[in-house]
Amino acid sequence: MEKKCRIHNYKTVKPLLDYFRQVRNELEDKEIKENKLNELNSDLMEKYHDIVRIHKTFMKEAALLDEYKNKVLKGENDLQSYQIKVNKLESEINSQQNIIVKLKGELAEKSANLENCELQFKNLNSSLIEKDENIKRFRENIQKNTEHQKTLELKLEKSKTKLTKQDKDIQLCQSEIDTLNRTSENIREQQKKIVLQLKESEAKLIDKVKQNQLCQSELNKLSPTSCIPFGDSDVHQLNVSGVGFFDVLCDSQLAGPGWIVIQQRVGGKERFNRDWATYREGFGSMDSDFFLGLEKIFRLTNSRRHELYVHLVELNGTIYYARYDDFKISDENNGYTLSLGGFMGNVSDAMRNSENLKFTTFDRGDDKRCADHYKSGWWYKSCYNCNLNAVYGTNFNWYLDVKIELKEAKMLIRSKE
Repeated sequence: MEKKCRIHNYKTVKPLLDYFRQVRNELEDKEIKENKLNELNSDLMEKYHDIVRIHKTFMKEAALLDEYKNKVLKGENDLQSYQIKVNKLESEINSQQNIIVKLKGELAEKSANLENCELQFKNLNSSLIEKDENIKRFRENIQKNTEHQKTLELKLEKSKTKLTKQDKDIQLCQSEIDTLNRTSENIREQQKKIVLQLKESEAKLIDKVKQNQLCQSELNKLSPTSCIPFGDSDVHQLNVSGVGFFDVLCDSQLAGPGWIVIQQRVGGKERFNRDWATYREGFGSMDSDFFLGLEKIFRLTNSRRHELYVHLVELNGTIYYARYDDFKISDENNGYTLSLGGFMGNVSDAMRNSENLKFTTFDRGDDKRCADHYKSGWWYKSCYNCNLNAVYGTNFNWYLDVKIELKEAKMLIRSKE
């Protein structure tokens, strides 16, 4: 039945998967086009900002040019005014000279007036010199302003040329934007159609998923993955992903229903000094001593969360237990590393020293010397003496602060989901 469900699901979902790949490729192409459109818009905005800056610079330079023109006109007006004054002064000097000629006959009686005239002449002469210097400065300023005006005119001409080129670029960009906008509109229409198609496909896919869930539920009923459905203490067959069907010993007496026994030491008949491959596959007899197998334990504990229950019987018959709420081991590539979770029990947390350590046998692992010494595979930490796979006798114990020599030991796991 599982095979039929798989074939049916594959034939149904495959066209949808192919269609989703095609849709994803089309969406990626459209996303590339939209990115190009965004890049063109960004370039256009940069060019627009450049034009605005050039326009502002042009307006500032035009204002400066007008200011310099006004100064030049004012200088020319002042020069004409000064020229009129000079002409007037020259006329006055000529008049004074005539007066001096006329007054030569009266020199004796008007010597005092002559001194005053000489003083006035000196003042006038000084004023003329000062005005000559002013005229010279004005001419120099006019020359500088003329040169600056020529420079501004050259800059203005360059700005006009650059502005003309920018206008052409803007027109070209606008044409490209119009084309891209039309393309974008087509893309949006196609996206709407695709969204509608995706919604229809999604609805169909949801129906298929529900059918798959129903099929999986039926398969789970036919092929349990834990001992919880059985509720008794007996050997049952489980179906676990990665390893398929295999027998397990279920236990519903020691700590409630649904437990899987992964390790059992009750008779001392089985030899636990085995190589890596044997520990990986499992060994022993479920009516006596056995080890379920590292690979099966890994597949079980990684498919869902499990708790570990350790059942201990001391030589004098006293019963102890240790319970860990998140037990699991890693895959073989990572050495089946041990993880325990939180602890609860009426005995010391002795297994904690083995947490985050890789499993070791005499032919593989980080502490092969310890495996050889204790004649068993375990999660060793510097040969720490707490090993439920050790040889019966002084080494088969639970030890942290106080050593408990054991007669029996069991390790059981149960799904928490």
